[in-house]
Amino acid sequence: MAIGASDFRRLERSNRRRSAALIILFALLVTGLGLCLDLMLGNLAWQEDGEIVGFPTLSLAALIIASVQAAISYYGGSSLILAAMHARPLEADSPKNLMALDVVREMAIAARVPTPKVYVIDDPAPNAFATGRDPAHAAICLTQGLIDTMDREQLQGVVGHEMAHIRNYDTRLMTMVAVMVGAVALLADFLHRWIWFGGFGRNNSERKDAAGGGFAPALVVIVGILSPLISRLIAMAISRQREYLADAASVEFTRNPRGLLRALEQIAAQSSPLKHAFRATAHLFIVNPMTDNDSEDGEGIFDRLFSTHPPLKERIARLRAMLGESGSSVAVRANPTSIST
Repeated sequence: MAIGASDFRRLERSNRRRSAALIILFALLVTGLGLCLDLMLGNLAWQEDGEIVGFPTLSLAALIIASVQAAISYYGGSSLILAAMHARPLEADSPKNLMALDVVREMAIAARVPTPKVYVIDDPAPNAFATGRDPAHAAICLTQGLIDTMDREQLQGVVGHEMAHIRNYDTRLMTMVAVMVGAVALLADFLHRWIWFGGFGRNNSERKDAAGGGFAPALVVIVGILSPLISRLIAMAISRQREYLADAASVEFTRNPRGLLRALEQIAAQSSPLKHAFRATAHLFIVNPMTDNDSEDGEGIFDRLFSTHPPLKERIARLRAMLGESGSSVAVRANPTSIST
């Protein structure tokens, strides 16, 4: 499955368009929350003739906040994510760590990108992610469990996968997604608390009348519920297709499908969710860090819609097809009690 330079340039242009669309959608979501609050607090009021009067103070403030948040996610989102995951720079203080650093340099040369900074998460779960706004400001983060349990061939496959995200600018898009999803979730949480702890109390009857009776409260509830849901669905849809492409690009860099294949099979056979995993950053990782196995292998439409990653068994099957093999040597266990993200 060869991927040419023209394909990556096309993907980079696509990612830039998606980044711009994501910023616009994020601004609309946050501004919509501000507009609902303006209606509830009486900053805006419906007139009998249908005209809206007043000044949208909170909507304007929300738009400013959205713009600042977009800038932060672009320039500082990578640092925020690494800090949230308790990542630290990887030191060459053991043979395994030294091997990991060597593999990152090898894969950077193969991908023709600057060598990214390398971080480690002190967690036994085997996992990895890449972040950064462009190849010159990128970082790869590996868990200690991945470094300790993978051999060189497997590590090359995993690092090649993450290097693909750096090369095709997935890291920019997914870093912005992670920070923005988290921001929308925080705003929605604030709105929910405001609703249930006095926002629609008896003292607000005049405000509700000015805002159009029961319309504004209903609108606030709907927007508050749908905003985080929409942002998560966007993050999941963006993530799923990019995992397949990164798998293929890893094979291009390593010239060896078996390395990534063996790594994914080993991960699938283990039962170890990441200790400090967050829903907002789950789509960054090579496999879902929120579950104790690849429980996103459901075949139903809702299983696919609400999964951050494509089914692991399908990724394994594609890699086996590159080797002229069929099936998978690992039965990926479905766990109905796992948390779907």
